[in-house]
Amino acid sequence: MKILIMAGGYATRLWPITKDNPKALLPVGNRVILDYILENAMELGLETYISTNRFFEAHFRPYAEGRGVELIVEDTLHEEEKLGTIGAMKKAVDELGLDDYLVIAGDNLFSFSLADFLRAYDGRTLIAVYDVGDLNLAKRYGVVVLEGDRVISFEEKPAQPRSTLISTGVYVFPKAVMERIDEYLSNGNRDSPGYFLQWLLSKGEPVKAYRFSEYWYDIGSADSYLEALKTLLKESHVEEIQISPYAKIIPPVVIKRGAKILGRSIIGPYAYIGEGCVIENSDISDSIVFRNTVIRNSTIWRSIIDEKCEIRNLELRKSLVGGHAKIQRGE
Repeated sequence: MKILIMAGGYATRLWPITKDNPKALLPVGNRVILDYILENAMELGLETYISTNRFFEAHFRPYAEGRGVELIVEDTLHEEEKLGTIGAMKKAVDELGLDDYLVIAGDNLFSFSLADFLRAYDGRTLIAVYDVGDLNLAKRYGVVVLEGDRVISFEEKPAQPRSTLISTGVYVFPKAVMERIDEYLSNGNRDSPGYFLQWLLSKGEPVKAYRFSEYWYDIGSADSYLEALKTLLKESHVEEIQISPYAKIIPPVVIKRGAKILGRSIIGPYAYIGEGCVIENSDISDSIVFRNTVIRNSTIWRSIIDEKCEIRNLELRKSLVGGHAKIQRGE
């Protein structure tokens, strides 16, 4: 069995934050999303590969080399060129050969052990299933109906979901199923794991579900990204910074090297402040601020602010600010 982590998307739903930064390498607490996945995967002792694209290869190359993981790079530079998940799986098979594959979405944060997940694998396609508890929310995902642990129905983004159980981005596809990818794609089917699973069921392929609880985040929106931060940031990580005696830090927070917390600023709880940021007389909570951003005389709540921005004399709530933006009120 091989492990394939899918990180070839362009994350357009999180633009402009992900316009120049791959989603899988966004920080969550003092780590990046991919760190959580790889830590879990490395316990299995299996060959592990990250599938990405040519546009983001320079970001992933040093990351992968530092962790002894190989890259599979699709030759695309734009969203409209991307292979898609099933196309990228085909490329992996072409390069690495047929095998059982543990396939994991690179923007997926989940609470279960992959070792426990694989213990449930018996040669049938296996998917990780989570109860979102809300039919309207289920409409966004692939909805699963079970008999015991057997999947009897799978419908991608249904208008009227039959359950609140949804498929998350963790799968085991046996060798015989991986061999059918060419057949699936050559018939003009949609390049998505959900539609592939629907197709497998229609062809009589058995699919088994592994149910888990606690937490699962598909980092596809600012809200889910911030909620993941709140769940996974358990303790503070404060590096070498300059901090005013009048400033206050409310844990948990992450404040990276070279940041300056000046004046009567209040940082936290649940704040990430990137390297080289300058925060002066400002309150920041439930927010992520990327490196080299300057925030003065402002209140930031449930917001994501990209690198090298300048924010002055503002109150920002539930905002997403792209890199190099300059926003201020008054002088």
